[in-house]
Amino acid sequence: MYSGMFGITMKNLRVLIPSYNESKTIGAIVKRLKSRGFTVYVVDDGSTDDTASVSDREGAIVIKNKANLGKGASLRRGFERILRDGCDAVLIMDGDDQHDIADITHLLKKMHEGRGADIVVGNRMFDTIGMPRTRIVVNWLLSGLISGITGQYVPDTQCGFRLIKREVLEKVKLESSNFEIESEMIIKGAKAGFRIDSAPVKTVYRNEKSRINPIIDTIRFIALMIKLSFKK
Repeated sequence: MYSGMFGITMKNLRVLIPSYNESKTIGAIVKRLKSRGFTVYVVDDGSTDDTASVSDREGAIVIKNKANLGKGASLRRGFERILRDGCDAVLIMDGDDQHDIADITHLLKKMHEGRGADIVVGNRMFDTIGMPRTRIVVNWLLSGLISGITGQYVPDTQCGFRLIKREVLEKVKLESSNFEIESEMIIKGAKAGFRIDSAPVKTVYRNEKSRINPIIDTIRFIALMIKLSFKK
């Protein structure tokens, strides 16, 4: 279905899924991706359930953290391994089955239309039905701030569904260990001269509790802003 689409083939695209205690959903995600020809990497972030074994059973390449290090640390470790193995682009998805695999087409198309984008971030904000009100407000505020800092309009900076070219990961040094890595990626990518764009994606919201702590993660975001403000 996706082979050769918009210049991306299954040979040079990798899917990276950071996961923590996602044994109930990760198997089905990996299975669907594998059935479409994707090479899938799952970083098991110190899970206490069967996330790693379920992922392995369905054909994913599993990277295990001995302890829970955070989403950012898991992504950085996954990027390092994938770059070493070889790729042209990395697609990031979450392991809770909130992302629709059909939307991968929108991300690929946006990366290769017009002048092309180096980072394509999923945009959930065109349809926020089911999205918790607090998340809508926080996302709107952070996205406005980050868009102003970068000079590039990114309507949903906190979306974890995104496509990134290899060149970005090679040039941009990511340091965050938690959820603020999603903001760091956009800000540092823009500062390095990379073009960022967005593509519409759907999100399936269930009754699960978000792992984002609005207070702690906001503090981390502010700390990131202060840190980046002292860097050229």
